[in-house]
Amino acid sequence: MLKNIPDILSPQLLKVLMEMGHGDQIVIADCNFPAASIALKTVSAQLIRLDGHGVPAVLEAILKVFPLDQYVQKPVSLMEVVDGDEVETPIWGRYREIIKASGEPWGDFELLQRFEFYERAKNAYAVIATSESARYANVILKKGCIIVTS
Repeated sequence: MLKNIPDILSPQLLKVLMEMGHGDQIVIADCNFPAASIALKTVSAQLIRLDGHGVPAVLEAILKVFPLDQYVQKPVSLMEVVDGDEVETPIWGRYREIIKASGEPWGDFELLQRFEFYERAKNAYAVIATSESARYANVILKKGCIIVTS
């Protein structure tokens, strides 16, 4: 057992987060996202199942141990609402609160068109499948680096 590690972060997920380097990306997917088929197309082909959990809880736990890329303007990407789709995205407000509370450098979300999001996800280090039922709840995080000052 380890101290101060959120329970939601499984050993498999912690291993993946540790393996990732600066600039690598990880997808936190909602229940409608084609997580398994996208993971099969990723360079590393890693699918991590966190069934029973929602994206906000996973995002909050990951940001306790995961630095966001401080060298890009928008290290957090979302899938923008498809034109003509009448849906609200209140979950994005929750994401803003979580990211702000994490203290990580961040300005705003990068919004990607649906198929652009899928293509970016295919290049991710791993895909986390959740049970999140909110629509347009998918998130891509770009890993930063830890800067140690002496």
